[in-house]
Amino acid sequence: MMDYEVLRVVWWVLLGVLLIGFAVMDGFDMGAAMLLPFVGKTDVERRIVINTFAPVWEGNQVWLILGAGAIFAAWPFVYAVAFSGMYLAMFLALLGLIVRPVALKFRSKSDGTCWRTCFDWAICISSLVPALIFGVGVGNALIGVPFHFDDSLRMFYSGSLFALLNPYSLICGIVSLAMMVMQGGIYILLKVNDPVLIGRARAFVYASIAIVLTLFTLNGFWTLFFLKGYSITQGALHGAPSNPLLKTVLHDSVGQWKNNYMRYPLTFCAPLLVYVSAFLTVAVIRCRKIGLAFITSSLTIVGLIATVGMTMFPFILPSSTHPNSSLTVWDASSSKGTLGIMLIATLVFVPIILAYTGWVYRVLRGKVTADSVDENHSSY
Repeated sequence: MMDYEVLRVVWWVLLGVLLIGFAVMDGFDMGAAMLLPFVGKTDVERRIVINTFAPVWEGNQVWLILGAGAIFAAWPFVYAVAFSGMYLAMFLALLGLIVRPVALKFRSKSDGTCWRTCFDWAICISSLVPALIFGVGVGNALIGVPFHFDDSLRMFYSGSLFALLNPYSLICGIVSLAMMVMQGGIYILLKVNDPVLIGRARAFVYASIAIVLTLFTLNGFWTLFFLKGYSITQGALHGAPSNPLLKTVLHDSVGQWKNNYMRYPLTFCAPLLVYVSAFLTVAVIRCRKIGLAFITSSLTIVGLIATVGMTMFPFILPSSTHPNSSLTVWDASSSKGTLGIMLIATLVFVPIILAYTGWVYRVLRGKVTADSVDENHSSY
């Protein structure tokens, strides 16, 4: 059995991997869904776009379930604050995730133009809302969330839904939207051969990459030079039982989020990956290497999520009102035994999920065309 300290770091890394898996896999179908009313102008064009992601979106949701399950089991304090304190925001995200499959199913129940247009916009908006809320959640994690624990470790949340929608977090939300639009647009390029659809999707990909890089740079400077960060000044024993109250946290000066970059220069590799992979994505799209572009855009997502994680480490969810209640890698995890058993299960089942996913995409390989949509009566 690994040391408790090592297990905590391993599960912090695995949490990042699961979030990246969700952003890469579910990100492309959410991005394609957001582009549906804009890339597809006619009913046939929209059916082509829908049939690029409709057969696979349910499988991609596995990463969301794995991520939520990992937070619940490995980081129970984080789950309590995020899913209970920010209940309304999570409800809106889940509502969007519920509406999307309903809209996909009901769209084809009538040939009426108004009927289908309404459900096309429902597909778009129900994908946009979760993407925005997830990004806003990341922004609030960097700012800090208003919660605290009493002496018996009962959690109290003093925030509101509208307080989450602050300018900094909204910019993070827009980055999340643009990131998924980029991924979804590239997936459309990969799956269609209609030159009109390709031209429209490519324009959105270029625009979304520009937005990601611009706002990522803006929020990077804001985070490092103008945003109050958090740092542990006392306590936080790496192998001690989880208790968020056994430490002292400083949150009264700007620039504390720069600490990891000063101590560990390799941390700069994460934001550097964002810029390099984003420019490579543009270059390979111009060379019509769309499969490679999907890989480089996925690396951009890896860089974005890794940047947040490495900037905040060891914090997972800081408290803006009671900094000493902030949740970190060292005091917010489950027990050593729980983490060990979960790690064994992860090592067994994640490769199975990856193998099954690879097989599904191999079976569904190929382009979606107008003829294939018309000939296949089970298509959307």
